Amino acid sequence: MSEIKIEKPSEEKINEMGITQWGIWEKEESTFDWFYDSQETCLILEGNARVEPENGEAVEFGPGDLVTFPKGMKCVWKITNPIRKHYMFE
Repeated sequence: MSEIKIEKPSEEKINEMGITQWGIWEKEESTFDWFYDSQETCLILEGNARVEPENGEAVEFGPGDLVTFPKGMKCVWKITNPIRKHYMFE
């Protein structure tokens, strides 16, 4: 299984990908289990989180990060500051 990918996209890449047209998801500080039945790409607008994959390295991310979660990944989300993100499932 591929790992979680994090990058700092340019304004140009954000526009090319049409990210500002994607849905918005918001969540308060919390911890919860999650399973990705499809790949998700998201741009963090506000907040911070740590995601701990069942089989892999934990990652932390925050505002400005473009994060891609692989299909088939089981993980635990730990939101440390209320999060707001644009997201797209593929």
